[in-house]
Amino acid sequence: MPPFIKKRMKKYGPVFRTSLAGRPIVVSSDPEFNYYVFQQEGKLVERWYMDSFAKLLRQDTTRINAHKNIHKYLRNLVLGYFGPEALKDKMLPKLEDAINERMLGWSKLSSLEVKKSTAAMIFDFTAEQLFSYEPKKSKENIGESFTNFLQGLMSFPINIPGTAYHRCLQNQKKAVDLITNMLEERKRNPEVHKGDFLDQVLADMKTESFLTEKFITYMMFGLLLASFETISSTLTLAIKLITEDPKVVQGLTEEHEAILNSREDVNSGITWKEYKSMTYTHNVIYESLRLASVAPGILRRTIQDIQVNEYTIPKGWALMVVPAAIQLDPNTYEDPLAFNPPRWQDISANVTAKNFIPFGAGMTSCAGADFSKVLMGVFLHVLVTKYRWTTIKGGEVIRSPTLGFGDGFHIRVSAKHGS
Repeated sequence: MPPFIKKRMKKYGPVFRTSLAGRPIVVSSDPEFNYYVFQQEGKLVERWYMDSFAKLLRQDTTRINAHKNIHKYLRNLVLGYFGPEALKDKMLPKLEDAINERMLGWSKLSSLEVKKSTAAMIFDFTAEQLFSYEPKKSKENIGESFTNFLQGLMSFPINIPGTAYHRCLQNQKKAVDLITNMLEERKRNPEVHKGDFLDQVLADMKTESFLTEKFITYMMFGLLLASFETISSTLTLAIKLITEDPKVVQGLTEEHEAILNSREDVNSGITWKEYKSMTYTHNVIYESLRLASVAPGILRRTIQDIQVNEYTIPKGWALMVVPAAIQLDPNTYEDPLAFNPPRWQDISANVTAKNFIPFGAGMTSCAGADFSKVLMGVFLHVLVTKYRWTTIKGGEVIRSPTLGFGDGFHIRVSAKHGS
């Protein structure tokens, strides 16, 4: 948990007022109040982003919040391409192939930095689904440019060469230029249909007035950012924690070897039924998500006065829900800092509804939640069935305020069966 939040929670309690970039903000680690806030989306609160974040994504939050159908459109669109049905019917084999190919390449290296490597893998795969990006034809590995992107975004926004924020803007420009070029090429050749996310958005431009070229470009950049940054951070933490606990490695290996042994053809790809059967793996994923809490907070802005106990939060104030404070609460999770996947065998849905929010909650919870979990599940399947790995160096976990890994987490990956 960010020290800034921890210190003030200790002093003021679970709900307190502070200031963020000169703006009054109420910070909450109260599960009941947070649950209430998420249920009031569009009634008492609306989405809000830090100025630096909104600027980076070129999003006018006031305009977007005024058009309720924008959120609905985007959510349905993302679910259509990255939701459970799309994963089940189309994406699962593509995901497994991409992870297999990437991990084979890693096994030929003397070492790799996990966060950088997984971020590049996820960037390339997501970009391929969004606009048919072909990384092998790209002049540079844009995905690798985005290591620690969120940390740069959260840094003080001074755009001077050498600063983290400046690097952040430079890397953002690479991705935006890439998306802009794809969009322009697709508009020049309307007869070419790739069947991807961009095709659908271009078709919808005829009926949805808010879909301008600028909006599409930055929306797609936002989707890329949401996928590669958050999933790679959680996956890196998961690999670090698994590596430090041989019992968990053994539990994963046994579960995935059993899946292989139950197949008629051991080389056939993962099926949706197999993915759903990965009980122990899901527990590892949930525990990794609980401990990761990649974003330091989930932001909302009040559109009406809100009563909290005997206090009033005025209209127009910002609210920040802190997932880490909830997910590391010793009243809910025994020994909360311990990595203990088996704890999830006994946690009920009633508990998770208010005390486990890695993807937010309510009507605007993350539409990519299933994609994130499936990607991590398939990654762990390939890793434990085909490879062994050892730590080379690093792995220090830091909060600044986002989840980071100091000088990186470096491992060596090698094929299990000499293949």
